[in-house]
This record gives sequence, structure tokens and C-alpha cells, in this order.
Amino acid sequence: MPGRPPDPAVDGVDGVDVETDVLVVGGGPVGLAAAIEARRAGLGVVVLEPRTAPVDKACGEGLMPGTLAAVRRLGVDPQGWPLRGISYRQDGVVADHRFAGGPGRGVRRTALHAALHAAALDAGAAVLPRRAGTVAQGAGGVEAAGVRGRWLLACDGLHSRVRREVGLDLRDVGPREGVLRGVVRRRVGRDRRRRFGLRRHFRVPPWTDLVEVHWAPRVEAYVTPVAPDLVGVAVLGPAGADLDAALATLPELADRLAGAEPEGPVRGAGPMLVRSRARTAGRVRLVGDASGYVDALTGEGLRVGFAQARAAVAHLDDPAGYERAWSRATRDVRWLTTGLVAAATSPLRRGVVPAAARAPALYGAVVERLAR
Repeated sequence: MPGRPPDPAVDGVDGVDVETDVLVVGGGPVGLAAAIEARRAGLGVVVLEPRTAPVDKACGEGLMPGTLAAVRRLGVDPQGWPLRGISYRQDGVVADHRFAGGPGRGVRRTALHAALHAAALDAGAAVLPRRAGTVAQGAGGVEAAGVRGRWLLACDGLHSRVRREVGLDLRDVGPREGVLRGVVRRRVGRDRRRRFGLRRHFRVPPWTDLVEVHWAPRVEAYVTPVAPDLVGVAVLGPAGADLDAALATLPELADRLAGAEPEGPVRGAGPMLVRSRARTAGRVRLVGDASGYVDALTGEGLRVGFAQARAAVAHLDDPAGYERAWSRATRDVRWLTTGLVAAATSPLRRGVVPAAARAPALYGAVVERLAR
């Protein structure tokens, strides 16, 4: 019934277990944000997510100030470590910028997911442990995994099955996220822009309130404090990058982590470059990473994803309006990140940090633009 959450225990007809207003595929942070937005709009919501909460992911775990504000707007305020700026570092050259509008926060992805999951349930969304499988569209709705919705929001990540099902995928993007043994293995063609991520936590007290980005010849390492005794280290680079080998090329960071006990496995994700033909197909809307992604270099995936979730719910009946809103929400990240990735994957790479240090006002302006 529109305006009310469905009852998953009530069987329907024609093989449909549940009918609802909004069917969300993918119960990660962006999918849960979409569910909260839809419930606030008075719509019934079912989220399909086969994994048990909380769900972990290979990411930098730093919430920029604008992202933290978006998280709080959704009704959650997870604990973590205050982040007051960004520090680019390379061979003794340092470019620091402290946020002008207040701090962000380093938050374990599992803590963020648990908080959003609880908030979605409190809002009245139903979360079903199912995979979406085949997506079938009709004039009046969309069906997947025995759930029929008037609209479907595809929030199922970089390797979105829904994106492929509805014909919006530009190309097969290769390996999925998973727990790896320190290495991301390549399954795609030779595209220098297609980069991969690895992340691991280390038991060591944070030594700074900045997100440190250490630049090596082929990779960047993002150090994010997330607790009084824990930092996360995410490495971004080409296929075949090895976490331990990457850290060995960064003497300053290697010294900081010397003797620190690793916590948990190495997690990997990628490739980061994903493109979609469009963000709408009938009653389906692509949201978050499923809608396209340039690179994790600027760490703005969540803020942009939350903005897309809000826009998708506001434009359920207006696909062209959602396309315009999606373009506005992603414009800065697409342009700035594309430029940074182009530099990071070219002979100009070694000049990125020195240029930031020589032009602190420009560097600060870019950081502030992304921190909003």
C-alpha cells in the first residue's frame, strides 16, 4: 500500500511476495540512504540485500565535512575520529590544507553501515535477505526477487547487475570487491585509468587529525584515523598492486606503521572507472556507484551517492529531472577527479604534490570544493 511499509510475511499473487512503492536493490550506505529518503517521502520501501549487516567494504573511510553533514541529515552520527583536513605527501614535500568549515570524521565502514541500517529499519523500511536476480519491467512497475515496486532504485554498486539487466552498462568492468590476499588481480584490458583499491586496518594510535595521502611512483596510500587506537590504510593504484609492496615504497608511512598489528584481512575493490549510458531506464533509476564512477582519488563517493539518493526519490516520476539532478550532483567530482586521475596516470604524476605545495591557495580551493 503506498505510504506504508510492506509486510514481508504477507504472500502476494502471481509469484510476488511483496508489493511496495520503492524497491531498492543494494543495502549499502547509499541504498539505505535511499530507503530513508523514500520513507520520509511517505513511500513504502523494500531493500534487497543478501549480506548480513554490518557490511564492510574496501574504502578510505574518511567522511569529508559535507559528507558528515549528509550523514547527520539522515539521522545518524556514528563515532569515529575528527578529520580537520587533507595532507598530500611525497618525498619530503608536504601540502596541507585544513577545512575552513569544520571537521569531517574518520568512521569505520562497518560502524557507518550499522548506523544507517538501524536508521532505515527505524524509518519503516523492510530489508529482505535476497539477491535481485532478473529485473522485469512493466507499464506499472518493476519486479525483482519476488518483490514488485512502482519504481526500482539500483544501488548495487560498481558492478551493478541491475545496470546490466536494463541495458545501461557501457562495458563489463571485471572483478568484484572481495577479501584478497593483498593483491588485486587484473581481468580487464590495458586501460591506465582503470585503477583498483586495497584497504587494511592497523592497530596504532593516530598521529594526526588529517587524512594523509602518500604519493609513490605508482600508487597513493590514504591514511585515515578511525578510532583512538586504529587507522585505516587504503592503497589506490593499477591492477596487480600489492599492499605490502606499496607500503615499502613509502618510507615515511612504513616507519609510522612499523610494528603495528594488522587488524582484519586485506580487502580489495575495482576497477574504479565505471560508466553508464544513462541513469534511467523506464521505472529504474541508477543511484550511487551503480550510476557511474570515475575514481576514489577524491573520496567523494558517499557524499555524491547520498545526493543522488535524495534526488532519485524527489524525481521518481520525472526521469529527465533525475538526469539533470544527477549531473548537478556529480559535476564537480567528475571534472576535478577526471583531471586528477589524468595527472596521476601520466608522466605529470610526480609533479602533483610539488604543484600543490607551490600553490597552496589553489590546492586549498580544490579541497574546499570537494569538502562541501
